[in-house]
Amino acid sequence: MDFNWTSEYPEGVLSFLDTDLYKLTMQNAVFQHYPDVQVTYAFTNRTPEKKFSRKAFSWLCDQIYKLGHISLQDEELRFLKSHCPYLTKPYLDFLSEFRLSPREQLKPIFNPIGEDTGADDVIGDIHIEIRGKWVDTILYEIPLLALTSEAYFKFMDTDWNYDGQEEKAFEKGMKILEAGCTLSEFGTRRRRDYHTQALVFRGLVNASKKAAEKGYAGKLTGTSNVHLAMRFNLAPIGTVAHEWFMGIAAITNDYENANEEALRRWVACFGEGVLGIALTDTFGTPAFLRSFSKPIKHIPGTPGAAEGDKPARTYAQAFTGVRQDSGDPAGFVKLMRDFYDSQGVKDRKTIVFSDSLDIEKCIEYKRASDEQGFQSSFGVGTFLTNDFTQLTTGKKSVPLNIVIKLSSAAGNPAVKISDNIGKNTGDSEKLAEVKRTLGYVEKEWEGGDETKRWGTSEDVSKQ
Repeated sequence: MDFNWTSEYPEGVLSFLDTDLYKLTMQNAVFQHYPDVQVTYAFTNRTPEKKFSRKAFSWLCDQIYKLGHISLQDEELRFLKSHCPYLTKPYLDFLSEFRLSPREQLKPIFNPIGEDTGADDVIGDIHIEIRGKWVDTILYEIPLLALTSEAYFKFMDTDWNYDGQEEKAFEKGMKILEAGCTLSEFGTRRRRDYHTQALVFRGLVNASKKAAEKGYAGKLTGTSNVHLAMRFNLAPIGTVAHEWFMGIAAITNDYENANEEALRRWVACFGEGVLGIALTDTFGTPAFLRSFSKPIKHIPGTPGAAEGDKPARTYAQAFTGVRQDSGDPAGFVKLMRDFYDSQGVKDRKTIVFSDSLDIEKCIEYKRASDEQGFQSSFGVGTFLTNDFTQLTTGKKSVPLNIVIKLSSAAGNPAVKISDNIGKNTGDSEKLAEVKRTLGYVEKEWEGGDETKRWGTSEDVSKQ
């Protein structure tokens, strides 16, 4: 894959597939099960000290409205058919004609701080309101987050350049692969821009080739970004996000059974063992495991569902493994070992770690997983695609910590608890109600401060 080194890479989001795979898999499942449900989403800046100028906001609005002109191209459809065989034909037919409608579904808002003169240099906070059918709005999250980050580093923090990004990614990749880790690139949502992510992934691909020559045990499995996967002719990586569980819980307003219903409908869409990494922490891992231990109750039409008297497998048996995305990773590994042992599950399961990883954490969590008999895998994001140093000071150019989460579905509030109080999202009264219902117990974890997740501007770069 070649880049033009003499000119800046085109700005914004240019391809329908410039998103993470799990948005497409979830849209497929929503299309099948909940095609008419109305939803809203909430934007949160967990680094509120990072403000935007009106000029940055205006650029962001222009880029947002351009999303309405993007559609799935023929070569992109061919790629999905060949590399993502689990996506259903009815969904791909739908996707071929699908268009986003940002002028009708989105409302970007600029809130000035202090006197508003109307000038481009007025500073303020931004907010984005999203509403519409779930199936029509589910794809906004990733491009909106990526564009917001790009706007900030295009107009606000500009003391950086692309020099050394590919080489830095190569070195990081070599260290991770030398340690025997299985690595995927998960950096779309908080990247500096697409060009950075492309440089980083090329560096990782080259590291993978070099690591193979050296006989390292580690492996690069790919990227969550579907467009980059297509350009490098690799399978995109991903399964499901919190949104799927949050939406079903809000629709049913039955939080005690929401995890099971979400698992059941996921299997009904794709089949047992397909896209089989389960996300555990939407309403706390203990509540999830109570559902994960239950036998699968197949919905009619489930692909590959067993018939006759053959006993149903449990979700824990059928799923390849789980993803750890909040809380204490070492404690999670031990919890999962105890759980699988209690269920009599003898297969070697996988734990995918995806919460704010760097080289040291990948190596540490691999060691913990090996000791407990798990296959480990690591989805590394912001550490790869937004790791920059200010040119004039040598200090860290700190990434934004921004999220967009489902805030309501079918008129009911949607919440996420997670295994870390810093990642709670949604209506505070509903959060408290759900915690009481599920018997959720708050746990302290020293790595749980979301406001300093990626360091501070006083940190000296490690590069």
